[in-house]
Amino acid sequence: MALFRSRVCAVLALCTTTAIALPAQTFTTLYSFCAETGCADGQSPGASLVQATDGNLHGTTRSGGANGDGAVFRISPSGTLTTLYSFCSLAGCVDGESPDAGLVQATNGDLYGTAGSGGAKGFGTVFRITLAGSLSTLHSFCSQSGCADGDSPYGGLVQASNGYLYGTTSFGGAHGEGTIFRTTPGGTLTTVYNFCSQSKCADGFDPSGVLVQGTNGDLYGTTQAGGASKGKGTVFQITPSGALTSFYSFCANESYPYGCEDGYQPWAGPIQGLDGNLYGTTNAGGSANLAGTVYQLTPSGTLTTLHIFCALAECADGNFPFAGLVQGTDGNLYGTTSGGGAYASYGTVFQITPQGTLTTLYSFCAESGCADGAVPFGGLIQDTNGTFYGTTLADGAYGGGTVFSVSVGLRPFVETQTASGNVGAVVKILGTDLTGATSVTFNGTAADFDVVSSSLIAATVPAGATTGTVQVVTPSGTLASNVPFRVP
Repeated sequence: MALFRSRVCAVLALCTTTAIALPAQTFTTLYSFCAETGCADGQSPGASLVQATDGNLHGTTRSGGANGDGAVFRISPSGTLTTLYSFCSLAGCVDGESPDAGLVQATNGDLYGTAGSGGAKGFGTVFRITLAGSLSTLHSFCSQSGCADGDSPYGGLVQASNGYLYGTTSFGGAHGEGTIFRTTPGGTLTTVYNFCSQSKCADGFDPSGVLVQGTNGDLYGTTQAGGASKGKGTVFQITPSGALTSFYSFCANESYPYGCEDGYQPWAGPIQGLDGNLYGTTNAGGSANLAGTVYQLTPSGTLTTLHIFCALAECADGNFPFAGLVQGTDGNLYGTTSGGGAYASYGTVFQITPQGTLTTLYSFCAESGCADGAVPFGGLIQDTNGTFYGTTLADGAYGGGTVFSVSVGLRPFVETQTASGNVGAVVKILGTDLTGATSVTFNGTAADFDVVSSSLIAATVPAGATTGTVQVVTPSGTLASNVPFRVP
């Protein structure tokens, strides 16, 4: 497993905000890794999952697999797991090894991801893998002199509306402190930005999270270090062509290290909420014991700390949230902490309102021998069946980590694979039990569509369509999209 060269040390924390315990949630351990000899099914899944057009969830493990260097897997919502690919299957691990990040499905139907190490030069790769498990290495980092193309892509990829896939490297680039890159689905890579381009690295360095594209078309992300304050990380905005603005630097308080109420070292990237604000986590800071925070950041750069972890005795509300957030269809935000909780320090699943009321939904290691898993390093996704899914890095029935689900009673919905499209564009709509659908509308305007499978509809954006909710009428009822679809 690849070792991080720049990572945060765990420390205990004491916080001041309020958390609410909520035990009546439906938690299910779907799969425990290392069920096969030698952990051939994978070991230590440390990233979020992605729902693909085949109706299944897909993810990565950092280690295990046939060669012990990580794997790509598919798992059904009910828990049937298939190992699709084992890394280091080629001589010299030129196909990559130890993927730290999750996957994204591009509009061409293939899955894309990064491996933090391995490749032709040993410094990581960008890869493409089909739903059937055929993997192609698209780029090996450090292929240019001085690793000008980047080094160690610990974060995953996002496909922007222009069709490019964007990602980050934690090191390398013109100044050795990380890059933002884009690649075509075919593998032509371009370095878009080199961190530490500004005096004293005021633009930040060491990015490790996944970028998100905002409704304005720009991309948003974080760096773990650098910035205008104490060098404790930033939130940045970058245009698809590469113009970067760091519009928040963490630890703005002068009394560091005990005054970083705004947190510091944001491992994960932010998300954009339905209200237009950015929401995210820091894995440290927030108070004297440095347990991490949840924050809200307006587009103009005003930050509000929504929760400081370790607010309850013995950190029962959790601590050290390395993963980012996801906004559920109820408007609340959901995430994980890698430590804390009701059972020593094995992590939690939490819900937090946009106003800052936090509820602990589940504390890991509630079962004997931590059969339910421990240390959820990756974040959550909400499947179109309404249930949340995630992974734990450790424990489970065989000690290799788990895939789990948490249901809070939210209804099924549909999700468009792209968030925007012009009139005439064909849009993939993901869902559950879509067979027999009789109507698809874009903000009330009827669209032509084909039911491809029980989990996929292909619809054409109709003339007269405007920005708003996509609705699909099925024999079981009407399903609405989780976010508005934008028609430029």
